[in-house]
Amino acid sequence: MSELDDCFRASEEPITVAEAIARFSEILGGIGQSEKVPVREALDRILASELTAQHDIPPHDNSAVDGYAVYYDDLTKGAEARLPVTGRIAAGHPLNRPAKRGEAVQIFTGAPVPEGDGDDGPDTIFMVEDIKVDGDNVVLPAGIKQHANHRKKGEDVKMGEVILTPGHKLRPQDISMAASLGYCEIEVCRRLRVAVFSTGDEIQDVGAPLVAGCIYDANRYSIISMLERLGCDVTDVGIFPDVPGDIRAGLWQAADDHDLLITSGGVSKGEEDHIKAIVEDLGALNFWNLAIKPGRPIALGHIEREGVQVPFVGLPGNPVAVMVTFLRIARPLILLLSGASELEPNLFQVPAGFDFKKKPGRREWLRARLEQDGANKPVAIKYEADGSGIISSMVESDGLIELSEECEGITEGELIDFLPFSEVM
Repeated sequence: MSELDDCFRASEEPITVAEAIARFSEILGGIGQSEKVPVREALDRILASELTAQHDIPPHDNSAVDGYAVYYDDLTKGAEARLPVTGRIAAGHPLNRPAKRGEAVQIFTGAPVPEGDGDDGPDTIFMVEDIKVDGDNVVLPAGIKQHANHRKKGEDVKMGEVILTPGHKLRPQDISMAASLGYCEIEVCRRLRVAVFSTGDEIQDVGAPLVAGCIYDANRYSIISMLERLGCDVTDVGIFPDVPGDIRAGLWQAADDHDLLITSGGVSKGEEDHIKAIVEDLGALNFWNLAIKPGRPIALGHIEREGVQVPFVGLPGNPVAVMVTFLRIARPLILLLSGASELEPNLFQVPAGFDFKKKPGRREWLRARLEQDGANKPVAIKYEADGSGIISSMVESDGLIELSEECEGITEGELIDFLPFSEVM
Protein backbone atom coordinates (compact mmCIF):
# COMPACT_ATOMS: atom_id res chain seq x y z
CA MET A 1 0.00 0.00 0.00
CA SER A 2 2.82 2.36 -0.81
CA GLU A 3 0.56 4.59 -2.91
CA LEU A 4 -1.83 5.53 -0.11
CA ASP A 5 -0.52 9.09 -0.19
CA ASP A 6 -1.69 9.49 -3.76
CA CYS A 7 -4.99 7.74 -3.15
CA PHE A 8 -5.97 9.76 -0.12
CA ARG A 9 -4.69 13.14 -1.33
CA ALA A 10 -7.82 15.23 -1.59
CA SER A 11 -8.81 18.10 -3.80
CA GLU A 12 -10.28 21.39 -2.66
CA GLU A 13 -13.14 21.02 -5.12
CA PRO A 14 -16.10 18.82 -4.11
CA ILE A 15 -16.10 15.43 -5.83
CA THR A 16 -18.83 12.85 -6.25
CA VAL A 17 -19.04 9.57 -4.39
CA ALA A 18 -18.62 7.69 -7.69
CA GLU A 19 -15.39 9.60 -8.40
CA ALA A 20 -14.01 8.81 -4.95
CA ILE A 21 -14.79 5.09 -5.21
CA ALA A 22 -13.34 4.95 -8.73
CA ARG A 23 -10.12 6.48 -7.40
CA PHE A 24 -9.96 3.93 -4.60
CA SER A 25 -10.51 1.11 -7.09
CA GLU A 26 -7.72 2.24 -9.40
CA ILE A 27 -5.03 2.54 -6.73
CA LEU A 28 -5.80 0.43 -3.68
CA GLY A 29 -5.44 -3.33 -3.53
CA GLY A 30 -6.22 -5.95 -0.94
CA ILE A 31 -3.91 -6.91 1.90
CA GLY A 32 -2.64 -9.75 -0.31
CA GLN A 33 -2.63 -12.46 2.34
CA SER A 34 -4.69 -15.62 2.26
CA GLU A 35 -5.37 -18.71 4.30
CA LYS A 36 -7.10 -22.04 3.86
CA VAL A 37 -10.20 -22.72 5.94
CA PRO A 38 -12.52 -25.73 6.17
CA VAL A 39 -15.40 -25.43 3.71
CA ARG A 40 -17.90 -25.32 6.57
CA GLU A 41 -16.15 -22.19 7.92
CA ALA A 42 -15.89 -20.37 4.58
CA LEU A 43 -19.32 -18.69 4.61
CA ASP A 44 -19.08 -14.91 4.01
CA ARG A 45 -15.33 -15.13 3.44
CA ILE A 46 -13.76 -13.63 0.31
CA LEU A 47 -12.35 -16.11 -2.16
CA ALA A 48 -8.60 -15.72 -2.74
CA SER A 49 -8.08 -18.09 -5.68
CA GLU A 50 -10.12 -19.62 -8.48
CA LEU A 51 -12.48 -22.41 -7.57
CA THR A 52 -12.43 -24.93 -10.41
CA ALA A 53 -14.42 -28.09 -10.95
CA GLN A 54 -12.38 -31.15 -9.98
CA HIS A 55 -14.93 -33.45 -11.62
CA ASP A 56 -18.23 -33.34 -13.48
CA ILE A 57 -21.47 -32.53 -11.69
CA PRO A 58 -23.32 -34.77 -11.73
CA PRO A 59 -20.43 -37.26 -11.91
CA HIS A 60 -22.55 -39.76 -13.85
CA ASP A 61 -25.83 -39.94 -15.74
CA ASN A 62 -28.62 -40.28 -13.20
CA SER A 63 -32.36 -40.29 -12.77
CA ALA A 64 -34.30 -37.15 -11.88
CA VAL A 65 -37.27 -39.21 -10.60
CA ASP A 66 -38.34 -42.52 -9.15
CA GLY A 67 -39.40 -44.64 -12.12
CA TYR A 68 -38.22 -46.96 -14.88
CA ALA A 69 -35.32 -46.53 -17.32
CA VAL A 70 -35.80 -47.75 -20.89
CA TYR A 71 -34.44 -47.37 -24.40
CA TYR A 72 -36.59 -44.84 -26.26
CA ASP A 73 -36.31 -46.92 -29.42
CA ASP A 74 -38.02 -49.82 -27.62
CA LEU A 75 -41.23 -47.79 -27.27
CA THR A 76 -44.19 -48.02 -29.64
CA LYS A 77 -44.98 -44.70 -31.28
CA GLY A 78 -48.52 -43.60 -30.52
CA ALA A 79 -49.32 -46.64 -28.40
CA GLU A 80 -48.57 -48.24 -25.05
CA ALA A 81 -45.45 -50.35 -24.68
CA ARG A 82 -45.01 -53.40 -22.47
CA LEU A 83 -41.53 -54.31 -21.17
CA PRO A 84 -40.24 -56.78 -18.58
CA VAL A 85 -38.64 -55.37 -15.42
CA THR A 86 -35.23 -57.03 -15.09
CA GLY A 87 -33.34 -54.97 -12.52
CA ARG A 88 -33.41 -52.43 -9.73
CA ILE A 89 -31.04 -49.46 -9.21
CA ALA A 90 -30.97 -47.45 -5.99
CA ALA A 91 -28.86 -44.34 -5.33
CA GLY A 92 -25.33 -45.44 -4.52
CA HIS A 93 -25.92 -48.93 -5.90
CA PRO A 94 -25.20 -49.16 -9.65
CA LEU A 95 -26.56 -52.01 -11.76
CA ASN A 96 -23.96 -54.79 -11.70
CA ARG A 97 -24.26 -55.47 -15.44
CA PRO A 98 -24.84 -53.57 -18.70
CA ALA A 99 -28.44 -52.73 -19.55
CA LYS A 100 -30.02 -54.50 -22.51
CA ARG A 101 -32.44 -53.51 -25.22
CA GLY A 102 -36.02 -54.66 -24.70
CA GLU A 103 -36.05 -54.37 -20.90
CA ALA A 104 -37.05 -51.83 -18.25
CA VAL A 105 -34.96 -51.22 -15.13
CA GLN A 106 -36.51 -49.83 -11.98
CA ILE A 107 -34.53 -46.75 -10.91
CA PHE A 108 -34.73 -44.27 -8.04
CA THR A 109 -33.99 -40.53 -7.87
CA GLY A 110 -30.26 -39.86 -8.07
CA ALA A 111 -29.37 -43.42 -8.98
CA PRO A 112 -26.84 -43.90 -11.82
CA VAL A 113 -28.26 -44.73 -15.23
CA PRO A 114 -26.50 -47.89 -16.44
CA GLU A 115 -24.43 -48.11 -19.59
CA GLY A 116 -25.56 -50.46 -22.29
CA ASP A 117 -23.97 -53.52 -23.84
CA GLY A 118 -21.97 -51.76 -26.56
CA ASP A 119 -24.10 -48.60 -26.48
CA ASP A 120 -24.83 -45.63 -24.20
CA GLY A 121 -27.59 -47.49 -22.37
CA PRO A 122 -31.16 -46.45 -21.50
CA ASP A 123 -31.91 -42.86 -22.45
CA THR A 124 -35.46 -42.23 -21.19
CA ILE A 125 -37.03 -42.54 -17.75
CA PHE A 126 -40.75 -42.86 -16.96
CA MET A 127 -42.05 -41.49 -13.65
CA VAL A 128 -43.49 -44.21 -11.44
CA GLU A 129 -46.78 -42.31 -11.29
CA ASP A 130 -47.23 -42.61 -15.07
CA ILE A 131 -46.85 -46.36 -15.52
CA LYS A 132 -48.78 -49.49 -14.63
CA VAL A 133 -47.19 -52.55 -13.07
CA ASP A 134 -48.49 -55.86 -14.35
CA GLY A 135 -46.70 -58.72 -12.64
CA ASP A 136 -43.06 -58.69 -13.80
CA ASN A 137 -43.83 -56.16 -16.53
CA VAL A 138 -44.55 -52.44 -16.79
CA VAL A 139 -47.03 -50.85 -19.16
CA LEU A 140 -45.62 -47.56 -20.48
CA PRO A 141 -47.92 -44.86 -21.89
CA ALA A 142 -47.34 -43.19 -25.24
CA GLY A 143 -46.18 -39.61 -25.65
CA ILE A 144 -43.02 -39.39 -23.57
CA LYS A 145 -40.13 -37.39 -25.02
CA GLN A 146 -36.75 -38.99 -25.56
CA HIS A 147 -34.29 -38.24 -22.70
CA ALA A 148 -37.13 -37.38 -20.31
CA ASN A 149 -36.04 -37.34 -16.65
CA HIS A 150 -32.52 -38.35 -17.67
CA ARG A 151 -29.85 -36.08 -16.13
CA LYS A 152 -26.61 -36.19 -18.07
CA LYS A 153 -23.12 -36.35 -16.63
CA GLY A 154 -21.68 -32.83 -16.37
CA GLU A 155 -24.93 -31.05 -17.30
CA ASP A 156 -24.51 -28.78 -14.25
CA VAL A 157 -20.70 -28.34 -14.19
CA LYS A 158 -17.99 -29.83 -16.35
CA MET A 159 -14.58 -30.77 -14.99
CA GLY A 160 -12.04 -27.95 -15.32
CA GLU A 161 -14.59 -25.14 -15.46
CA VAL A 162 -13.91 -22.05 -13.35
CA ILE A 163 -16.85 -21.85 -10.97
CA LEU A 164 -15.92 -18.84 -8.80
CA THR A 165 -13.25 -16.18 -9.20
CA PRO A 166 -11.09 -14.37 -6.61
CA GLY A 167 -12.80 -11.51 -4.80
CA HIS A 168 -16.17 -13.27 -4.61
CA LYS A 169 -17.90 -13.29 -1.22
CA LEU A 170 -18.94 -16.86 -0.50
CA ARG A 171 -22.66 -17.45 -0.03
CA PRO A 172 -24.47 -20.60 1.15
CA GLN A 173 -25.04 -21.68 -2.46
CA ASP A 174 -21.30 -21.27 -3.14
CA ILE A 175 -20.51 -23.47 -0.15
CA SER A 176 -22.90 -26.05 -1.57
CA MET A 177 -21.08 -25.96 -4.90
CA ALA A 178 -17.65 -26.25 -3.28
CA ALA A 179 -18.77 -29.22 -1.22
CA SER A 180 -20.32 -30.92 -4.25
CA LEU A 181 -16.95 -30.57 -5.99
CA GLY A 182 -15.21 -32.29 -3.09
CA TYR A 183 -13.41 -29.30 -1.59
CA CYS A 184 -12.73 -29.82 2.10
CA GLU A 185 -10.77 -26.54 2.31
CA ILE A 186 -11.06 -23.23 0.44
CA GLU A 187 -8.40 -20.54 0.05
CA VAL A 188 -9.81 -17.22 1.26
CA CYS A 189 -8.44 -13.76 1.97
CA ARG A 190 -7.27 -13.15 5.49
CA ARG A 191 -9.80 -11.18 7.48
CA LEU A 192 -9.12 -7.45 7.52
CA ARG A 193 -7.94 -6.43 10.98
CA VAL A 194 -9.58 -3.16 12.00
CA ALA A 195 -9.12 -1.09 15.14
CA VAL A 196 -12.04 1.13 16.15
CA PHE A 197 -11.80 3.90 18.72
CA SER A 198 -13.46 7.09 19.94
CA THR A 199 -12.04 10.19 21.60
CA GLY A 200 -13.34 12.91 23.90
CA ASP A 201 -13.94 13.55 27.56
CA GLU A 202 -17.66 13.87 26.86
CA ILE A 203 -17.91 10.35 25.38
CA GLN A 204 -18.90 7.67 27.87
CA ASP A 205 -19.01 3.92 27.42
CA VAL A 206 -22.13 1.92 28.21
CA GLY A 207 -22.45 0.03 31.47
CA ALA A 208 -22.59 2.88 33.98
CA PRO A 209 -25.07 5.69 34.74
CA LEU A 210 -24.67 8.61 32.36
CA VAL A 211 -22.61 11.43 33.81
CA ALA A 212 -23.96 14.96 33.47
CA GLY A 213 -22.78 16.58 30.25
CA CYS A 214 -21.76 13.26 28.66
CA ILE A 215 -23.25 11.03 25.98
CA TYR A 216 -23.01 7.30 25.45
CA ASP A 217 -20.72 6.19 22.64
CA ALA A 218 -23.24 4.93 20.06
CA ASN A 219 -20.97 5.44 17.05
CA ARG A 220 -18.25 3.04 18.12
CA TYR A 221 -20.75 0.23 18.54
CA SER A 222 -22.48 0.87 15.20
CA ILE A 223 -19.14 0.95 13.37
CA ILE A 224 -18.00 -2.27 15.04
CA SER A 225 -21.29 -3.97 14.11
CA MET A 226 -21.06 -2.90 10.48
CA LEU A 227 -17.43 -4.01 10.26
CA GLU A 228 -18.29 -7.42 11.68
CA ARG A 229 -21.07 -7.78 9.09
CA LEU A 230 -18.33 -7.28 6.49
CA GLY A 231 -16.33 -10.14 8.00
CA CYS A 232 -13.62 -7.98 9.56
CA ASP A 233 -11.61 -9.00 12.60
CA VAL A 234 -12.39 -6.01 14.83
CA THR A 235 -10.51 -4.73 17.87
CA ASP A 236 -12.43 -2.36 20.12
CA VAL A 237 -9.70 0.03 21.28
CA GLY A 238 -12.21 1.95 23.41
CA ILE A 239 -12.38 5.65 24.22
CA PHE A 240 -9.31 7.86 24.46
CA PRO A 241 -9.60 10.88 26.77
CA ASP A 242 -8.53 14.28 25.45
CA VAL A 243 -4.93 13.61 26.37
CA PRO A 244 -2.58 13.84 23.36
CA GLY A 245 -0.04 11.42 24.81
CA ASP A 246 -2.66 8.74 25.39
CA ILE A 247 -4.12 9.14 21.90
CA ARG A 248 -0.71 9.06 20.24
CA ALA A 249 0.37 5.94 22.14
CA GLY A 250 -2.92 4.19 21.38
CA LEU A 251 -2.82 4.92 17.66
CA TRP A 252 0.84 3.96 17.40
CA GLN A 253 0.17 0.62 19.08
CA ALA A 254 -2.95 -0.08 17.01
CA ALA A 255 -1.04 0.64 13.77
CA ASP A 256 1.40 -2.13 14.64
CA ASP A 257 -1.00 -5.02 14.17
CA HIS A 258 -4.02 -3.72 12.26
CA ASP A 259 -4.78 -3.10 8.59
CA LEU A 260 -7.15 -0.18 9.14
CA LEU A 261 -7.98 2.39 11.86
CA ILE A 262 -11.44 3.98 12.10
CA THR A 263 -12.94 6.65 14.33
CA SER A 264 -15.88 9.06 14.18
CA GLY A 265 -16.23 12.70 15.19
CA GLY A 266 -13.45 14.94 16.46
CA VAL A 267 -11.82 15.17 13.05
CA SER A 268 -13.16 17.81 10.71
CA LYS A 269 -11.75 20.35 8.33
CA GLY A 270 -10.33 23.40 10.08
CA GLU A 271 -10.43 22.00 13.62
CA GLU A 272 -7.21 22.00 15.64
CA ASP A 273 -8.04 18.90 17.61
CA HIS A 274 -5.70 16.22 18.91
CA ILE A 275 -6.58 13.50 16.37
CA LYS A 276 -5.86 15.69 13.36
CA ALA A 277 -2.46 16.80 14.64
CA ILE A 278 -1.44 13.33 15.83
CA VAL A 279 -2.36 11.52 12.58
CA GLU A 280 -0.56 14.18 10.54
CA ASP A 281 2.51 13.78 12.75
CA LEU A 282 2.47 9.96 12.46
CA GLY A 283 1.70 9.89 8.74
CA ALA A 284 -0.70 12.00 6.71
CA LEU A 285 -4.30 13.19 6.87
CA ASN A 286 -6.46 14.68 4.13
CA PHE A 287 -10.07 15.85 4.11
CA TRP A 288 -12.23 14.73 1.22
CA ASN A 289 -14.80 17.34 0.32
CA LEU A 290 -17.50 14.98 -0.91
CA ALA A 291 -20.70 16.44 -2.30
CA ILE A 292 -23.04 14.49 -0.03
CA LYS A 293 -25.78 14.84 2.59
CA PRO A 294 -25.76 13.77 5.37
CA GLY A 295 -22.08 13.90 6.23
CA ARG A 296 -19.20 16.32 6.41
CA PRO A 297 -15.81 16.01 4.74
CA ILE A 298 -14.43 12.54 5.32
CA ALA A 299 -10.93 12.34 6.81
CA LEU A 300 -8.71 9.82 5.04
CA GLY A 301 -5.05 9.26 5.67
CA HIS A 302 -2.56 6.82 7.12
CA ILE A 303 -0.20 6.14 9.97
CA GLU A 304 3.23 4.96 8.92
CA ARG A 305 5.05 2.48 11.10
CA GLU A 306 8.19 0.61 10.08
CA GLY A 307 7.59 1.31 6.41
CA VAL A 308 3.97 0.13 6.46
CA GLN A 309 1.19 2.63 5.81
CA VAL A 310 -1.94 1.75 7.77
CA PRO A 311 -5.05 3.53 6.41
CA PHE A 312 -6.97 5.83 8.73
CA VAL A 313 -10.65 6.77 8.25
CA GLY A 314 -12.34 9.55 10.20
CA LEU A 315 -16.13 9.54 9.83
CA PRO A 316 -18.56 12.33 10.84
CA GLY A 317 -19.75 12.61 14.42
CA ASN A 318 -23.55 12.48 14.11
CA PRO A 319 -24.85 8.90 14.42
CA VAL A 320 -26.93 8.88 11.21
CA ALA A 321 -24.12 10.49 9.20
CA VAL A 322 -21.72 7.88 10.60
CA MET A 323 -23.87 4.99 9.39
CA VAL A 324 -24.70 6.51 6.00
CA THR A 325 -21.11 7.51 5.16
CA PHE A 326 -19.85 4.15 6.38
CA LEU A 327 -22.28 2.27 4.14
CA ARG A 328 -21.74 4.33 0.99
CA ILE A 329 -18.14 5.56 1.31
CA ALA A 330 -16.13 3.60 3.88
CA ARG A 331 -17.70 0.25 2.96
CA PRO A 332 -16.26 0.14 -0.61
CA LEU A 333 -12.83 1.06 0.76
CA ILE A 334 -13.04 -1.72 3.36
CA LEU A 335 -14.16 -4.24 0.73
CA LEU A 336 -11.24 -3.24 -1.49
CA LEU A 337 -8.76 -3.74 1.32
CA SER A 338 -10.44 -7.07 2.16
CA GLY A 339 -9.87 -8.36 -1.37
CA ALA A 340 -13.46 -8.18 -2.58
CA SER A 341 -14.25 -7.52 -6.24
CA GLU A 342 -17.89 -6.49 -5.82
CA LEU A 343 -17.92 -3.10 -4.11
CA GLU A 344 -21.32 -1.63 -4.87
CA PRO A 345 -24.60 -2.92 -3.40
CA ASN A 346 -27.76 -3.42 -5.43
CA LEU A 347 -30.22 -0.54 -5.55
CA PHE A 348 -33.85 -1.20 -6.45
CA GLN A 349 -36.32 1.13 -8.08
CA VAL A 350 -39.56 1.70 -6.19
CA PRO A 351 -42.22 4.40 -6.47
CA ALA A 352 -41.94 7.39 -4.12
CA GLY A 353 -44.84 7.93 -1.76
CA PHE A 354 -44.08 11.63 -1.24
CA ASP A 355 -42.88 14.85 -2.87
CA PHE A 356 -39.41 16.22 -2.12
CA LYS A 357 -37.29 19.14 -3.29
CA LYS A 358 -33.51 18.77 -3.44
CA LYS A 359 -30.56 21.05 -4.06
CA PRO A 360 -28.67 19.85 -7.15
CA GLY A 361 -24.94 19.21 -7.10
CA ARG A 362 -24.77 16.78 -4.21
CA ARG A 363 -25.81 13.20 -3.54
CA GLU A 364 -28.38 12.79 -0.77
CA TRP A 365 -29.73 9.85 1.18
CA LEU A 366 -33.18 9.89 2.74
CA ARG A 367 -34.28 7.38 5.33
CA ALA A 368 -37.44 5.53 4.30
CA ARG A 369 -39.66 2.58 5.01
CA LEU A 370 -41.53 0.45 2.49
CA GLU A 371 -45.30 0.19 2.60
CA GLN A 372 -47.84 -1.58 0.40
CA ASP A 373 -50.04 0.62 -1.76
CA GLY A 374 -53.60 -0.17 -2.81
CA ALA A 375 -52.34 -2.59 -5.43
CA ASN A 376 -50.11 -4.41 -2.90
CA LYS A 377 -46.98 -2.97 -4.48
CA PRO A 378 -44.13 -1.49 -2.43
CA VAL A 379 -43.87 2.29 -2.12
CA ALA A 380 -41.16 4.27 -0.30
CA ILE A 381 -42.26 6.57 2.51
CA LYS A 382 -39.75 9.15 3.74
CA TYR A 383 -39.12 9.28 7.49
CA GLU A 384 -40.46 12.60 8.73
CA ALA A 385 -37.56 13.68 10.96
CA ASP A 386 -34.35 13.80 8.94
CA GLY A 387 -31.78 15.20 11.39
CA SER A 388 -28.35 13.54 11.44
CA GLY A 389 -28.62 12.76 15.13
CA ILE A 390 -31.95 10.93 15.07
CA ILE A 391 -30.97 7.27 15.48
CA SER A 392 -34.64 6.22 15.61
CA SER A 393 -34.93 7.23 11.95
CA MET A 394 -32.49 4.43 11.08
CA VAL A 395 -34.17 1.96 13.42
CA GLU A 396 -37.62 2.53 11.96
CA SER A 397 -36.55 2.66 8.31
CA ASP A 398 -36.06 -0.20 5.87
CA GLY A 399 -33.34 1.49 3.87
CA LEU A 400 -32.08 4.61 2.14
CA ILE A 401 -33.43 6.51 -0.85
CA GLU A 402 -30.43 7.60 -2.92
CA LEU A 403 -30.79 10.81 -4.92
CA SER A 404 -28.12 11.61 -7.52
CA GLU A 405 -26.20 14.86 -7.84
CA GLU A 406 -28.33 15.83 -10.85
CA CYS A 407 -31.67 15.28 -9.12
CA GLU A 408 -33.60 18.45 -8.21
CA GLY A 409 -36.46 16.69 -6.51
CA ILE A 410 -38.97 13.89 -6.78
CA THR A 411 -42.73 13.70 -7.08
CA GLU A 412 -45.09 11.13 -5.66
CA GLY A 413 -45.24 8.06 -7.87
CA GLU A 414 -41.84 8.65 -9.49
CA LEU A 415 -39.46 5.70 -9.54
CA ILE A 416 -36.48 6.26 -7.23
CA ASP A 417 -33.38 4.29 -6.21
CA PHE A 418 -33.84 2.45 -2.91
CA LEU A 419 -31.04 0.74 -0.98
CA PRO A 420 -32.42 -1.82 1.50
CA PHE A 421 -30.43 -2.13 4.71
CA SER A 422 -30.47 -5.88 4.09
CA GLU A 423 -28.07 -5.27 1.16
CA VAL A 424 -25.42 -3.58 3.27
CA MET A 425 -26.03 -4.24 6.98
